[in-house]
Amino acid sequence: MPGLLGKKIGMTSVFSADGKNLPCTVIEVGPCVVTQVKTLEKDGYEAVQIGFMEAKEKNTSKPMAGHFQKAGTTPKRHLAEFKDFENTPNLGDVLDVQFFEGTNYVDVIGTSKGKGFQGVVKRHGFGGVGQTTHGQHNRLRAPGAIGACSYPAKVFKGMRMAGQTGNQRVTVQNLEVIKIMPQHNLLLVKGSVPGAKGSILLIEK
Repeated sequence: MPGLLGKKIGMTSVFSADGKNLPCTVIEVGPCVVTQVKTLEKDGYEAVQIGFMEAKEKNTSKPMAGHFQKAGTTPKRHLAEFKDFENTPNLGDVLDVQFFEGTNYVDVIGTSKGKGFQGVVKRHGFGGVGQTTHGQHNRLRAPGAIGACSYPAKVFKGMRMAGQTGNQRVTVQNLEVIKIMPQHNLLLVKGSVPGAKGSILLIEK
């Protein structure tokens, strides 16, 4: 799907036309520069690569510096590819939040907050095992049995257990676009999006 790169600014709330207080996320969308246009003949598939946020030249490798110079732009920190543009942009074109004019709903992709190693209650929503009486003083948040011991004599893959939580790619679909502010390149969407403040997001139509 066609889209742009953006940065999560934070959350706020706005009033709708009928007086309802709507929680919304503020996203800085663009300006993004088209750094490469991939074609079926040359690359095997059609896509548009865009760059977002300025990067220092000293932190940019020479091959990437030549890549950006060919597009006629300064080095960018983040790159992403999008497909199925209605009108394929040209190399070096600048796309901003006005790209979403007339769009009612968007999909937002981001990296969720990392929460480290967590138990099954926080990670999977387990309710705990047993009662608080009958001598169970340290088994309240334990996962319980994880498999039979005689047959199949193993623990199946995918068993919900304690482990690393968060820090994963998460997609939130069909977020309503509340407002577009072209003068500040801001997009307001209803509800929350994954990631911490300042994290990079992919916003798709």
